[in-house]
Amino acid sequence: MQQPLPGSSNALTFGILSIVLTLLCCGPFGAIFSFIGLSNAKTAQQTYDQSNGEYTGIENVKTGKTLSYVGLAIAGVYLLLAILYFGVIAAIFATAISNGDF
Repeated sequence: MQQPLPGSSNALTFGILSIVLTLLCCGPFGAIFSFIGLSNAKTAQQTYDQSNGEYTGIENVKTGKTLSYVGLAIAGVYLLLAILYFGVIAAIFATAISNGDF
């Protein structure tokens, strides 16, 4: 009789949370959950590979891994946009200070 793969639902849950938290809350929390989801997916994948077909749920691991990568990519884009945003603001202030307009 086959059993559910340990950690497969955790990988899927953390993958979903990484995207949701990145889009709704902020990027760092999404990135943290992405790393946790990838770690859980790796552990579950290793468990599945070492078993002789006694587990089901590898689809959840693959989906969770994909969602974690997507969440990590979105968090990276948000980080890049934040750096550009604050860089432009700093450049405007530096220009104003150097011209004596501030």
